[in-house]
Amino acid sequence: MKDIEKKIVKVANHVDSFLKSYLKKKTQNSQLYEALKYGLFSGGKKFRSYLIVTSGKLFNLNYKQLIAVGAAVECMHSYSLIHDDLPSMDNDDFRRGKKSTHKVFGESTAILAGNSLLTLAFEILSSNNININSKSKINLIYALASSAGYAGIAGGQFLDLKFEKMKVNKNLIVDMQNKKTGELISFCTESAAILANKNSQRKFLKKIGLDIGLLFQITDDLLDLFGDKNKTGKPTRKDKQKGKATIIKSIGVNKTIEFSYKLLDNITEKLENKYRSKAVSLIDSVNFLLKRDH
Repeated sequence: MKDIEKKIVKVANHVDSFLKSYLKKKTQNSQLYEALKYGLFSGGKKFRSYLIVTSGKLFNLNYKQLIAVGAAVECMHSYSLIHDDLPSMDNDDFRRGKKSTHKVFGESTAILAGNSLLTLAFEILSSNNININSKSKINLIYALASSAGYAGIAGGQFLDLKFEKMKVNKNLIVDMQNKKTGELISFCTESAAILANKNSQRKFLKKIGLDIGLLFQITDDLLDLFGDKNKTGKPTRKDKQKGKATIIKSIGVNKTIEFSYKLLDNITEKLENKYRSKAVSLIDSVNFLLKRDH
């Protein structure tokens, strides 16, 4: 296992430990609670949490608070995946190598589990686990809420479904992917500026996050085309079968790969120019995206 993969696993374990401890105080003996845990502790890399930690290094932020923000983001992300897998959405039976939540617990329970995780994200952000001034906490909650709604995850999923089997130009696809994937990832980078009370740097880090999100989605699309389903944990080549609008479909494989490396170089240059050596960990995490196989 490479050094960065060990670091990602370490952060993922700490986020899981936080969430298990948090949920232990609210344990309920119900199928809904079991479905919530099933969708939340599904073995994902928790790369978004790692981005929060590496972004936090730009300002030497408290690690435990970064883990708490990461936990909120993972609740948000898990909610979106549970809902994306539903028959009325992407209709996927498997996620991360096991059956999707609705295949195990039924559609109605899966919907409610997703809803519960969405609200849990804001419960964590508003809790005492994140000890910052009231204005910064409101900014943090507002930023996450903005990334989740019609201008973020929900809006992106709407466009993703709308664009199926349509000929869509690259700019519209980028806009869709920025909403569906980029907005939540941009929260991960922007949150560091909010926690550090560096409001003048929020816009810069949000834009960096959007570009990282686009790179993340391009890698996902390439993995769907060329990846090993035993490593990705879900069937591959499904984008083409469903007629999904992707940058690959719009401009072809070679130009997509070329575009992704230009995106990587642009992200790296901006971070190096602004933060110098403090950006090393964040830049390494971005480079990892193009090398991952799942």
